Amino acid sequence: MSTLLIKNATVIVTMDDARRELKDTSLYAIDGVISALGPAASLPAWADRIIDAHDHVAVPGFVNTHHHLVQNLTRAVPAAQDAPLFGWLKALYPIWANLTPDHVYSAVALGLAELALSGCTTSSDHLYLFPNGSRLDDEIRAARDVGVRFTATRGSMSIGESKGGLPPDRITESEPSILRDCERLIDTYHDASRHAMLNIALAPCSPFSVSRELMRDTAILARQKGVRLHTHLAENVEDIAYSLEKFGVRPGQYAEDLGWVGHDVWHAHCVQLDASEIELFGRTGTGIAHCPCSNMRLASGIAPIGAMLRAHVPIGLGVDGSASNDSGHMLNEVRQTMLLQRVKGDAGAMSARTALELATRGGARVLGRSDIGHLAPGMSADVCLYNLNTIDFAGADWDPVAALVFCGPAKSTYTVINGRVVVDNGRLTTMDLPKLVTEHRRLTRQLMTTA
Repeated sequence: MSTLLIKNATVIVTMDDARRELKDTSLYAIDGVISALGPAASLPAWADRIIDAHDHVAVPGFVNTHHHLVQNLTRAVPAAQDAPLFGWLKALYPIWANLTPDHVYSAVALGLAELALSGCTTSSDHLYLFPNGSRLDDEIRAARDVGVRFTATRGSMSIGESKGGLPPDRITESEPSILRDCERLIDTYHDASRHAMLNIALAPCSPFSVSRELMRDTAILARQKGVRLHTHLAENVEDIAYSLEKFGVRPGQYAEDLGWVGHDVWHAHCVQLDASEIELFGRTGTGIAHCPCSNMRLASGIAPIGAMLRAHVPIGLGVDGSASNDSGHMLNEVRQTMLLQRVKGDAGAMSARTALELATRGGARVLGRSDIGHLAPGMSADVCLYNLNTIDFAGADWDPVAALVFCGPAKSTYTVINGRVVVDNGRLTTMDLPKLVTEHRRLTRQLMTTA
C-alpha cells in the first residue's frame, strides 16, 4: 500500500458537484485513490510521501482532450508559419512522411513531459500517420515511461490526393489494414476499469482524408468494442467548403449520417458549427475539444463556446498539435480560452473558474471518465499544485484561484498522477529530461536534413 498526504494547501479547488474551494485543507490518498479531504488534524499525520502545500493552490489535474504529440518535431517550420489549415498541412505532410518509430517515441515522451510540467495529468493523442514502421504502440510505450494517464487514439488517413483527398498518397493506408490494426490495439491495450492509465479510442483523421465508408465502419467497430470515437470537424471555412462540395452537407449532418454523434464521440475544434449543429451536439451529448491557441494560430476563427455551453454541449480543452500552437502548456490554454471568449467585447463572456472547469471536469466528461476531473473521496489522485509565492502570482492574493488563469501562465510545482509525484518541485521525476531534449533535438535536425 502506498500513501500520499498533500498537507495544508492554501486552497484546494475541488471542482466537485458543489464546486467547493476548501481553504487550509489537506488531501490523503491510498494506492492512487483519494480517501479523504479535510483539515490536517482530521487526516493521518504520516504517509509514504508528504507534500507541504502551504502557499500552494491545488486543482484537479488538467485533462488534455486533443493533441498531435509527434508534431513537436516540426515547430515553427518556415513554410507553415503563416498558412491556414490546408496550406499548413500540405507544407508539413512531406516532412511527417519521414517519421520513424524513434521519432514517435521521442516526440511523445517530450510532449507528455511538457504537459505534465504545466499541470496536465491526463492527455489524449491523435496519431493518424504511420510511416516507416511507426505504430501507436510507440507512443503508448512513451506514455507509460513518462507516467501520464493516456487516451491513445488510433488515427488514420485513407484518401490521398489521387482520390480527391488532401494528404499525399504515400502516407495513406488501406482501409482493411486500418480496421485490423484498430481491433488489435483495442484487444491489446484498452483498459476499461476505473482509474485506468490507458484507454484506446478510434480516430479517422478528418472528412478530407478518409472515406465515408471508413467513418461508418470505424463507428460500428468502436461500439462493438466499447471504445470512444474522435476526429476533426468543422475546423475552418475550408473544412466547411470541402464538406459541402464533396458530400453535399455541412459537417454536422455528415457526422450524424455516419453515426458520429453521441455520448461516446468527441470532435476537435468545431469552430465553424452553426446553430443547428450546436443544437445537435447538445441534444446528443456529442463532445468538443476546444483548442483556442491552435485556432488563433491557423486563423480558423473563434469557436462559439458560450453558445455551446448554453446548449449543454460537453466541452474540454486541448492544446492541439505542437506544430500549430506551438506549445503544450495546459494552463496557457485555460487562460486563452477565457480571453478569447471576451475578445468580441463582452468582458463577462467567460470567467476564470469556468475556464478551469472546462480543463478539468469538462475534459473528463469529454473523454468519458468518471474517475478524474474533480477531487473527492473515491476519485483518482490526480492533482497539480501551483506555488503562490512566486513572481507569477505576486499581488494576486485577492483571489488565488482566479490568479491561476489571469496571471502567468505558470508551471506546476507538483504534478501528481494516480498518486505518483511525476513533477516534484518543478522537476520531472520519471525521465531524464535533459537527455530527452538532447535526443529530441537530434531527431529534429535529422528531419530537417532529410526535408
